[in-house]
Amino acid sequence: MAKTVSKTVKKSAATTGTKTPPRELASVLDFVRYAVTRFTDAKLAFGQGTHDAVEEAIFLVTESLGLPHDRVDSFLPARLTAAECKKVFGLIETRVRQRVPAAYLLNCAYLQGHRFYVDKRVIVPRSYLSELLYGDLFTGEQPLIDPGAVTNVLELCTGSACLAILACDIFPNAHVDAVDLSKDALDVAKINVAEHGLEDRITLMKGDLFAPVGDTVYDIILTNPPYVDAEAVADFPPEFTKEPRMAHAGGDDGLDIVRRILAEAGAHLNPEGGLLCEIGRGRDILERDYPETEFLWLDTAESSGEVFWLPATALQDD
Repeated sequence: MAKTVSKTVKKSAATTGTKTPPRELASVLDFVRYAVTRFTDAKLAFGQGTHDAVEEAIFLVTESLGLPHDRVDSFLPARLTAAECKKVFGLIETRVRQRVPAAYLLNCAYLQGHRFYVDKRVIVPRSYLSELLYGDLFTGEQPLIDPGAVTNVLELCTGSACLAILACDIFPNAHVDAVDLSKDALDVAKINVAEHGLEDRITLMKGDLFAPVGDTVYDIILTNPPYVDAEAVADFPPEFTKEPRMAHAGGDDGLDIVRRILAEAGAHLNPEGGLLCEIGRGRDILERDYPETEFLWLDTAESSGEVFWLPATALQDD
């Protein structure tokens, strides 16, 4: 019976192009199941806040209904109203037909349980740094730096300001300068800073990397810069082309901006400070180019060797 319903739904929606939800779709579970099928059949690309068709379907359906996507089980049997059916069905079809990231359709993304406003002016937030900030690096028995002693943080390439906002949570006594070259990104960042009530702790700055901060020095520099190589950018699936190109493009090998950060970071760090930087899969290139630099490579649940920490002394020696 379930297979018969699935074929009927697929034909009524995908083949005829109707904007009316099939009558078979009634509950939250129905729409989640339908979305998974549509996303899988359409061979959508993921990785913009979700990892696969199931996670994306749960996020899209629950967020559009105002339900907690991390506690959806108790709501799965709930039936939708006619208006809700039309709304959710429309979002699913738009996701498939236009290949728009779900975060843009819903104007939100989550990192470490914190909700952030997003739209097409910024890259959809996702960063291994968010997991590391909440791990043992700064809150374990032997932190890299005492989080309570951190008074000023610089975040480069801030985008939506999500990492700057998370940094305020991890470093309770810190002020954060958040820099981006894009005015559009900073307009979105301003929304998030205001929504999180952090206007007095985060200063948004427009400019090219360290240019806006002058001679200011910091305890920590955080950055998730553009690091996708030119070949990969040219081969992006449609979803990723919807994001600002400048948020991805890192030059021929992806590390142009990372090299600039390494060249200048030492002059902007206190002696006991350090740089926490995400670089994607460029570890071998970076170690080849900086053979005397002892990078501390940090792993997360889904990455290995894509983030490094360098103390100020290592950077200043360069």
